[in-house]
Amino acid sequence: MAKPQVVVAPVLMSKLSVNAPEFYPSGYSSNYTESYEDGCEDYPTLSEYVQDFLNHLTEQPGSFETEIEQFAETLNGCVTTDDALQELVELIYQQATSIPNFSYMGARLCNYLSHHLTISPQSGNFRQLLLQRCRTEYEVKDQAAKGDEVTRKRFHAFVLFLGELYLNLEIKGTNGQVTRADILQVGLRELLNALFSNPMDDNLICAVKLLKLTGSVLEDAWKEKGKMDMEEIIQRIENVVLDANCSRDVKQMLLKLVELRSSNWGRVHVTSTYREATPENDPNYFMNEPTFYTSDGVPFTAADPDYQEKYQELLEREDFFPDYEENGTDLSGAGDPYLDDIDDEMDPEIEEAYEKFCLESERKRKQ
Repeated sequence: MAKPQVVVAPVLMSKLSVNAPEFYPSGYSSNYTESYEDGCEDYPTLSEYVQDFLNHLTEQPGSFETEIEQFAETLNGCVTTDDALQELVELIYQQATSIPNFSYMGARLCNYLSHHLTISPQSGNFRQLLLQRCRTEYEVKDQAAKGDEVTRKRFHAFVLFLGELYLNLEIKGTNGQVTRADILQVGLRELLNALFSNPMDDNLICAVKLLKLTGSVLEDAWKEKGKMDMEEIIQRIENVVLDANCSRDVKQMLLKLVELRSSNWGRVHVTSTYREATPENDPNYFMNEPTFYTSDGVPFTAADPDYQEKYQELLEREDFFPDYEENGTDLSGAGDPYLDDIDDEMDPEIEEAYEKFCLESERKRKQ
């Protein structure tokens, strides 16, 4: 027997009537209105309403913040049965795993609805049904990772969506604290195992994308529990680079990932707050300071003890942009002697100082 379609309730006429202009955000193009113009006086089904909203978010992700509240309010008026909630979950899941750019937005949408949909039937609330849907795909991970190209592509989309869910789906405890779903953390670990156990190029690329997305958060969570899972994953990556028959480009990607992890996933360790930072307690204090040059071509920065004296000498010696207004208009009416001499050879002493500076910068970079 065919599942009955869920029809949006008449009380929602102001927002869901096909003739209501406020239903369509500015710039939103859809064949939604046209499909109901020819004498159809009914209201759109839940499927059609949700799908159009998902397409709109795909095209205009910036509208999420301004329109999500109204969307959730509308759903609370028409999602009143188990079947309707299941249909909603499936629509969002399909959009998030079939449209590459929608996985992040889909995860945000799932998080919002998990906290704002009021329906909670015996079969489970929105979040529970969503996780059940993900589990259906998760249980065939091993077959999917070694399947044909189409199967693997669909599997990779699911993996990356699950990664976004792990980062964005908030679980509120009884004390009001917000945590991530541990079950997703466990699931991502097993999905990585499935990908590395079948080291085809596209599987490995998917693993790299997932670790770039979630690696830092996963490692922090594992470390809090005293687990060494990330060490095991890195070891497995190194084994793949040595033994697997993957392409050179993919091996390079894997090595870059190992390098990223060795740099704490690109995160900069902050030794102190901005107000407390001093040259004595923060080695990065002068990191972003500009480099100046004395009249002899010797470089100096704010880290030098005699910085103030050298900088004052520089200000007295140089008259920066003397013949230019703020908007760049040339006031001299003639060629700029500095620009005219731009191709002249560098003074030997300045050239020597510049070469020393370059060598020293390269030495520090390699340390």
